[in-house]
Amino acid sequence: MIKHIAVAGNIGAGKTSLSERLSQHYGWEVQYEDTSSNPYLSDFYNDMNRWSFNLQVYFLNSRYRQILDIRKGDKTVIQDRTIYEDAHIFAPNLHEMGLMSKRDFDNYFSLFQLMSQHVDAPDLVIYLKASIPTLVSHIQTRGRDYEGSMSLDYLRKLNERYEEWISNYREGRLLIINSDDLDFINEPSDFGKIIEAIDGELHGLF
Repeated sequence: MIKHIAVAGNIGAGKTSLSERLSQHYGWEVQYEDTSSNPYLSDFYNDMNRWSFNLQVYFLNSRYRQILDIRKGDKTVIQDRTIYEDAHIFAPNLHEMGLMSKRDFDNYFSLFQLMSQHVDAPDLVIYLKASIPTLVSHIQTRGRDYEGSMSLDYLRKLNERYEEWISNYREGRLLIINSDDLDFINEPSDFGKIIEAIDGELHGLF
């Protein structure tokens, strides 16, 4: 049984929107990224240096619990962002930018390595690839106050790390979708192309 599908991508790539559409189409349950109740997110965007470690540990714990619940359950679940993105993209990017100390990063990554030994990779990772203009457009459209101070340099560095991570991803099946070229929200034919690509990957899992 296919139990775990995950959608990966930078901030504003369209992960949540795609997860919701796929959930409706396939009848999958959605596990969202914990942003609405995250007690650190707003503080982080106002003072990244102070709150980076707290935020990353919170996300790591939240996603680890999600994966355990998915594997114990009897439903197919689509997860909004993977545990790998925290460890290979967001935390090292914060460290490189001087917003997380080496001590905190080493502590965080050691915890991730321990946790990752006890969870299975998703049956399929769908990577939403998006350029900076697309990301900025989506971020502005949804109008979250805490994202208003996000710099283009920050998004650009994240995109570079995403490309590096995806090029070396070997944990399981991977499907790359270029969201610059598709409007899967407003164009049924574009969403249909995504469904065809996913069906092709899922059939290979049986």
